[in-house]
Amino acid sequence: MNIFKRIFRIGQAEIHSVVEKMEDPIKMTEQGIREMREDLNHSLEAYAKVKAMAIRTQNLINSKNKEAEEYEHKALLLLEKAKRNEITIEQAENLAKEALTIKKQLSDEVIELEEQVIIHEKSANEVHKSVEILKFNINKWENELATLKARIRVANATKLVNKQMAKIDSNSTISMLERMKEKVAEDEALANAYGDLAKNSKSTTDEINDVLKKDLIEDELEALKLKIQDKNN
Repeated sequence: MNIFKRIFRIGQAEIHSVVEKMEDPIKMTEQGIREMREDLNHSLEAYAKVKAMAIRTQNLINSKNKEAEEYEHKALLLLEKAKRNEITIEQAENLAKEALTIKKQLSDEVIELEEQVIIHEKSANEVHKSVEILKFNINKWENELATLKARIRVANATKLVNKQMAKIDSNSTISMLERMKEKVAEDEALANAYGDLAKNSKSTTDEINDVLKKDLIEDELEALKLKIQDKNN
């Protein structure tokens, strides 16, 4: 059983390898449609030839029917000549029979040609059906290919965006932001530390001057009060 499983896995691997090496499916589909269009052109050519044969045969039928009518008319003219004694009855009948024989041959040929026309028309109709089916399928597959191309473009764009989003969520951007936050916090703490050091780094002279400044302000305030009292007295 394990041997069969291994063979199956090897087969799967070979199939995946073949699929990966395949040509672009879009290009293959486009090539298939081009080949179908070539088949369509050949079918149209065949349809035109068969239809032309049917038309030529029908024209030949019309021509032979007309010729048969002419020989019948000639037989009638010969009999009329005999009636007018322009030729003997025997001669008229012999020639009339010859004319009617030719008419019969032409009529038989017409029957055969009419059968050929039916065959040609049937063949033309079958080819025409094939042409219409090919046209329908080509149009259908071209529309499906256009839709597929649009879907592939959207899928590729979505895949690219999602890939970028995945990178943002899982890779360096977030960790970089976290490092920036830590750096800012460190800088802020360091600035506060320097501020505290600056406050505590005043010299004795500075402290004395600060105290004296406060005393001077108090003295000036008292002096102003005395001036106000003197004015009021």
